Amino acid sequence: MNVMDISVVIPLYNEEGSLPQLMEEIHENTQKHDFSYEVIMIDDGSTDTSWEVVKNLQLKYPALKGLRFQRNYGKSAALHVGFQAAQGDVVITMDADLQDNPTEIKELYDMIMVQGLDLVSGWKKERHDPFSKTFPSKFFNALTRKVSGIKLNDFNCGLKAYKNEVVKNIEVYGEMHRYIPVMAQYAGFKKIGEKVVAHRERIHGKSKFSGLSRGVKGVLDLISLVLTQKYLKRPLHFFGFWGMIFMLIGGVALLYLLFVKIVWGEGISHRLPAMIFGSTSLLTGMVLFSIGLLGELIGRNSSIRNEYKIKEEIGEELVS
Repeated sequence: MNVMDISVVIPLYNEEGSLPQLMEEIHENTQKHDFSYEVIMIDDGSTDTSWEVVKNLQLKYPALKGLRFQRNYGKSAALHVGFQAAQGDVVITMDADLQDNPTEIKELYDMIMVQGLDLVSGWKKERHDPFSKTFPSKFFNALTRKVSGIKLNDFNCGLKAYKNEVVKNIEVYGEMHRYIPVMAQYAGFKKIGEKVVAHRERIHGKSKFSGLSRGVKGVLDLISLVLTQKYLKRPLHFFGFWGMIFMLIGGVALLYLLFVKIVWGEGISHRLPAMIFGSTSLLTGMVLFSIGLLGELIGRNSSIRNEYKIKEEIGEELVS
């Protein structure tokens, strides 16, 4: 058991106007319920004065710890580093734009520590976002529910709570932050709940996530997640299975042609399409099987790693 109740992990990028109010609200709500806490702000290469604001806030709030990336790596990178550093029994993530309300902290904490859930995902049932964000969000939430079997309405809500054990046993990389509940389920943490949370309108800055490219990346990330989580440790099970299917089909086709030639004495020149089909299937199967075998060999000697250049830290050391 950790000696700290709550870690609040906040990725941020160009949110200079929101940070003072956000930190004040977090402090007020944790102190109101007598929680021991830390706030970990990860500046993902901001180009405004966000880092200076974080440093000034740390002078007023000793519980604040900050880390600044050398450049913009993305939200998943910031969450990965924040999860590594988090010491609290419950780890709460929230966005830095003030659209997540710190008054939710107490109930999120209770859902983990009292109700015994592994992960609680916020659901912004009433949103204050434009159609360009809400429509793609609904589509990909429906797709993720179908693929994963997890009955959540809002997989991508930034406001979530986790047992510390959960964040220490998942690896967030690329742009996989959208699918953390799916990653947690694959890691064996299946007590996943949902809480309706308030969605406040943005006051400062502008949204960093919108447009068609976000939707396309979402589909690709989901496909990548399902394949890697299921077959990362055993690629031969995936590629080898389909390789054997294709080799079986190709082998049967070619054996049939050989039987026709030897037993019936028929020429096979008029069966050229069948020969091409059989040969292509056999070769395709051999290639797929080889890819799976090569993946097994590589997988035994390598692992996914997150390495990010950290420019500056404040507060206690966060990353060893």
